[in-house]
Amino acid sequence: MSGADDAPRRSVTRTQWVAITAVVLALVFAGTATVASAARDDGTSPASRTPSSESADAGFARDMAVHHQQAVEMSFIVRDSTDDEEVRRLAYDIANTQANQRGMLLGWLDMWGLPKVEAGTEPMAWMHGAGDTEGASGMEDMEGMDHGDAGQGGHEAHDGSLMPGMATKTELDQLRKARGKAAEVLYLQLMTDHHKGGVSMAEGCVRLCSDGTEKSLAEGMVAAQQSEMSLMADLLAARGAKARS
Repeated sequence: MSGADDAPRRSVTRTQWVAITAVVLALVFAGTATVASAARDDGTSPASRTPSSESADAGFARDMAVHHQQAVEMSFIVRDSTDDEEVRRLAYDIANTQANQRGMLLGWLDMWGLPKVEAGTEPMAWMHGAGDTEGASGMEDMEGMDHGDAGQGGHEAHDGSLMPGMATKTELDQLRKARGKAAEVLYLQLMTDHHKGGVSMAEGCVRLCSDGTEKSLAEGMVAAQQSEMSLMADLLAARGAKARS
């Protein structure tokens, strides 16, 4: 009764650990953001430190909010497409954590008095860092990871996939139609791609953003999503599948 019974226990424990870590990170950064917001509202932080609309801080907040929204959407789709408790629990954790983080990102834009949508600005433009070589290398790191990659200049928006790792409209339709194991595998593959893109974006913010609280949130995203990718690799292997790239 050891081998077959022990494996599920280990897997569930790891799923719960990832969930606890993500929730704790969200609570810590939410608290930090609240303190930072209060300080600015009291006038204790100089206006000169408020990011501009063209800054990496604002660009990351806008783009990651959109990126997170799709992760929440995919997680709700798979929740209704399978009875598997491990995948449903992971999907709930991802939806809950990324919805909270999305609220924080949009809240910062409000706090800075900046628009949530910047007309005429292409997604990921902030990653170029206005000539910053590190920003450029961040874009190069994401080339080739997405099935709709343009082959040069990084990701090319197509079929609803605005940024690296984002699923296309066609893939979302496939996920909506899938059921059971097929839905679990497709969700885990799409979310692995999604997290790869998200990690690259968050690493870009760590390099280029100037707001300390936002940089800390980005660092937390990297750690949490890398942990979730490891878990998703295990869940895919258990289903006789693997990540797409």
